[in-house]
Amino acid sequence: MKEMICIVCPIGCRLTVTDGPEGITVTGNQCPRGETYAKEETTNPRRMVTGTVAKAGGGRLPVATSQPVPKAQTFAVITALRTITAPANTKMGDILVTDIAHTGADIVAGEDA
Repeated sequence: MKEMICIVCPIGCRLTVTDGPEGITVTGNQCPRGETYAKEETTNPRRMVTGTVAKAGGGRLPVATSQPVPKAQTFAVITALRTITAPANTKMGDILVTDIAHTGADIVAGEDA
């Protein structure tokens, strides 16, 4: 049995997740999204990764993954970000790297400050 707080919406339901002979059961959720969240978080947790990369000509550029990556691979993604230098003419939404760290996610440029 595992207890967690759902982060899908502002309600913050207190969930109880049990892995039994009939599979994973979730209680305490006020909507179906809480059940989906708890099952995914228990079996295959995933996270969005955000950070910055060097920009040609100086400065840093905010970036993010295009989709959540397996939680176990977040450090590999962060390590790979250190090797990226974005071209000076990079625009918001440009894909800088495809399939970063073999996660299936791309690295997408954010808004340059």
